[in-house]
Amino acid sequence: QVQLVESGGGSVQAGGSLRLSCTASGYSYSRHCMAWFRQAPGKKREGVAYFSALGTIRYSNSVKGRFTISRDNTKNTVSLEMTSLKPEDTAMYYCAADERHCTKSPSDFAYWGQGTQVTVSS
Repeated sequence: QVQLVESGGGSVQAGGSLRLSCTASGYSYSRHCMAWFRQAPGKKREGVAYFSALGTIRYSNSVKGRFTISRDNTKNTVSLEMTSLKPEDTAMYYCAADERHCTKSPSDFAYWGQGTQVTVSS
């Protein structure tokens, strides 16, 4: 049974930092793209950061330079270090995995976590 479990969300003031973590189980983790998506109320789910199985890393323009994705294939974890947080970063953040795709399209990802809330106040 595939499971992705996120942790590390919370509330922070603008300019602050948070670190999200996602622990995966039930599938061949190292062969999958791992990604972070987010969804704010009333908005579409959007891709934030991606770490392919081959080691390619990409970020959305809105977080480039502020967020850092990392993965540890020995521990089946993927993390998202978020710095210089802005109120517009407020959203539910989701960890996602897929073996065949590593794109910004949520529909391309087979596995999802339950999400962790990040709230940034001004």
